[in-house]
Amino acid sequence: MSDSSLGLLMLGLIVVVIMMGFPTAFTLMGLGIVFGFIAFWDPSQFWWDNRVFDLMVQRTYGAMTNDVLISIPLFVLMGYVMERGALVDKMFYSIQLAFRRVPASLAVATLIVCTFWGIASGLVGAVVVLMGVIAFNPMLRAGYDVRLAAGVITAGGTLGILIPPSVMIIVYAAVAGQSVVKLYAAAMFPGFFLAFLYLVYVVGWALIDPKIAPPLPEEQNRVPVPAWVPKLQAAYSQNVLRALVTSLVSPSKAREIGDAGEPGVGRVDYPMLLRNFAIALVPFGLTAGTLALVWWYVVIHQQADAETLESLGGLQQLGSPEPTTPAEATTPGGPSTTFVLWFTGIAVVLALLQLRYYWRMTAERFEVLKLLTISVMPLGILTVMVLAVILLGITTATESAAVGAAGAFVLALQARTLDWKRTKEAVFLTAKTTAMVCWLFVGSALFSAVFAVLGGQALLEHWVLSLDMSPVQFMILSQAIIFVLGWPLEWTEIIIIFVPIFLPLLKHFGIDPILWGTLVFVNLQAAFLSPPVAMSAFYLKGVAPPHVTLNQIFAGMMPYMLVVILCMVIMYLWPGMTLWLPAYLYGG
Repeated sequence: MSDSSLGLLMLGLIVVVIMMGFPTAFTLMGLGIVFGFIAFWDPSQFWWDNRVFDLMVQRTYGAMTNDVLISIPLFVLMGYVMERGALVDKMFYSIQLAFRRVPASLAVATLIVCTFWGIASGLVGAVVVLMGVIAFNPMLRAGYDVRLAAGVITAGGTLGILIPPSVMIIVYAAVAGQSVVKLYAAAMFPGFFLAFLYLVYVVGWALIDPKIAPPLPEEQNRVPVPAWVPKLQAAYSQNVLRALVTSLVSPSKAREIGDAGEPGVGRVDYPMLLRNFAIALVPFGLTAGTLALVWWYVVIHQQADAETLESLGGLQQLGSPEPTTPAEATTPGGPSTTFVLWFTGIAVVLALLQLRYYWRMTAERFEVLKLLTISVMPLGILTVMVLAVILLGITTATESAAVGAAGAFVLALQARTLDWKRTKEAVFLTAKTTAMVCWLFVGSALFSAVFAVLGGQALLEHWVLSLDMSPVQFMILSQAIIFVLGWPLEWTEIIIIFVPIFLPLLKHFGIDPILWGTLVFVNLQAAFLSPPVAMSAFYLKGVAPPHVTLNQIFAGMMPYMLVVILCMVIMYLWPGMTLWLPAYLYGG
């Protein structure tokens, strides 16, 4: 048997052995050692002088000294601390109240929480299990179709592995030799767009067939309003925000209100009014501050840098020496007029929506706003801060992961939900997940090296090039293969074993590895939703009621695979969705 035939046999065996249930990392190492021993066999030397043992040490050392992988345990720890700290219960309740008038409100709230929680934790299994415990039974009790309830949780729970910060993106960056921050920027819009498509599908299905998601009874949609709020409205104004402002200016009537509606408070006092007013203004202030900061960065800051570069260019023409600014620090030019107009339009729409909400501030809206501020804002600020400092180049991914992990501990301790037992569980699960990823890298590095030595990589490249395909055909073929591999395999095996086979061919076909990799990230959402492996289904089955069958969960997941394919088609037809943000932030 030729060396290249041994390489193909090696590739086929890894799929068969993994499907039989053997541990992936040790299977990779085992096959790498066996086939490498054959490839490097020299009858004139002792068997222990075989070069495969040297190769194993070199590849292990190379994987363990990869700086990109340092951020994995920190991001995983951040996710597990949040999951063990039980920070999601109040969030689901407040978001469900905020969307109580929307069709399939429980399903919509589940998708939004899954998306938000997935961003914060980056964990698939934890999000699916957590939302299965919190949201699955309420949806079933409300008369929701089992397929709808199961599909929303399993599909929404996988978004955490796509939207940054994501462990999968870090692993791909290490395998492909790409920048983590560029991949984070590239995956940002597609991840939220896929979540939006999921929402459109759920709401559309509920509008077409209302029986699958009956409206909730009025008592479940009623917002609990403290007794002091109606009294304050009666004393000052029906608009709660206006009533708060007036009572702060003229608190004489407020002192006469006896029931403050808060434990330990006998009357509506000035500090309580001030606290509620501040809580109500937090979302408005954060939105205004964020828009102002983004406007400064994308318009004023970038324009100033562009003018600086132009002035430096003018000095060069006058004979001045060339600036010593390194290439990687070069700032792209100012923003286009189209972008400025789009951003201005979005800012105006957000401002009008918020003003409309505050202008019609009823007692129920005020209480929902308070619940959202208390339950969502702290986690939202932490997540946005972690992503922003990465994307803007203020810190590295590892430093941001450390900030995120520390912030998760602070939030859990502030909520008083993290004790010593849960902390130990979070640390243990982090060590377990990190060890799995690192051993996968070691096994994959040895496996791919032996596969290349045997000529398997060259044979596959020769076969693909002999097909004389266009870039579009290669893109479709590669993504179709990964889609099919997602049925029997998990994303870790696909990224570490099969993605490196396609990477050398991207340059030949002129395909951007950032765009191709982002398409792979979206494609691998199907790996969690496609039987027979479909780990999301098994995660949900573990916490579902006994009468919910695995086939019902599979049936609920299947339509979301079509949504994933639709998202990939739109991404390919409109590559700017993926490539615009990294090109704008980092140039090139």
